[in-house]
Amino acid sequence: MASMAAFTLVAIDPDTESYEVGRPFIEKAGVAHKVDFREGKGLEKLDDLLAEEATAGREAAFDFAFVDADKPNYVKYHEQMFKLIRVGGTIIYDNTLWAGTVALPANLDRRFSAALRDLNTRLAADPRIEICQLAIADGVTICRRVV
Repeated sequence: MASMAAFTLVAIDPDTESYEVGRPFIEKAGVAHKVDFREGKGLEKLDDLLAEEATAGREAAFDFAFVDADKPNYVKYHEQMFKLIRVGGTIIYDNTLWAGTVALPANLDRRFSAALRDLNTRLAADPRIEICQLAIADGVTICRRVV
């Protein structure tokens, strides 16, 4: 992983409210110059980031990603994040158990259960990653890129 002196944190959110709540703490920690906040839709901003990385001649240069976004698009996020994360890097997906509803029969699906079930199935079958799913809160899946 990059040294603390070399890191940059890219944060993407559809609005600035959460970032503004955290800004005083970021500034107090003395790392405001290291935070690149991008307001907008996640998939669109990831497209922009991928284009910027390609223009700069960088490929798969990120060490870590945390995804807590629009659940129906998690599979799309995975493919985009995979292009950004280096071999040995980590992607964490939030809410992957969706209060346990991903284990229920399809006729009992709750909102987003089918999309998260699809993501979990795809992650489990993806030979490019190793995964660990933690049954805490709404579930967290940790993916380590191995290829």
